[in-house]
Amino acid sequence: MIGRIFSLPGILIGVVIYGLISLGLWQLDRADEKLAITKQIEIAQSSPAKQTSTSIGLIKKEYHNVLLAGHYEKNRQFIYDNQIVNGNAGYYILTPFILSDQQAILINRGFVPWHGRRDRIADIEINPQPRVIKVSLIKPVERIELEKHVKLPEFPLLIQSINMSQLEALSELSFVPIIGRLDKMSTDGFFRQWKPFYGSSDKHLGYALQWFLMAFVLFIIALKLLRRG
Repeated sequence: MIGRIFSLPGILIGVVIYGLISLGLWQLDRADEKLAITKQIEIAQSSPAKQTSTSIGLIKKEYHNVLLAGHYEKNRQFIYDNQIVNGNAGYYILTPFILSDQQAILINRGFVPWHGRRDRIADIEINPQPRVIKVSLIKPVERIELEKHVKLPEFPLLIQSINMSQLEALSELSFVPIIGRLDKMSTDGFFRQWKPFYGSSDKHLGYALQWFLMAFVLFIIALKLLRRG
């Protein structure tokens, strides 16, 4: 029996079982990482929102709620296209918010569905008067830019990816590399149903269980084959 274990088929089965167990352990590590990140985000979200009128330290406040003092730049807004919310295709309204140090932060004011009319943009006018807004901060994720079907010749500009360098060149503004998601209770916004900052670790635990079960089943099959031989 020992000789059969060290035969080529036995070695291959052992390698596969080892690989399956390694994948399961890797998924457990991913679950632990997700839990740690989730804990950090929960702490950030539970912290009271502090007011600021400058960009100092904002980049380090991802996931936090903050109160921003400044004003909207109504003439240089962006239409963030190719978004899906509740099964509806549409776009997010991204409006620059100017702080006292003349740095700007893009504020996602919410979602607007196309309703089959890509030639008609919603009324996104906003008063540029000074105000304080509550937002949650999140770093932008640049995605693959799809083929452009519609491009407006002037602001508001239709965009398909958030590339801060490009947006700065287009708007001639200096942006803090972070996005503010407008609080649901704030005025001058559109439909806001923000996705959670974090996902569940249950998915990784499920994958780990699958890998371990596959390794166990393969081990049982290998034992039966060895006994029959």
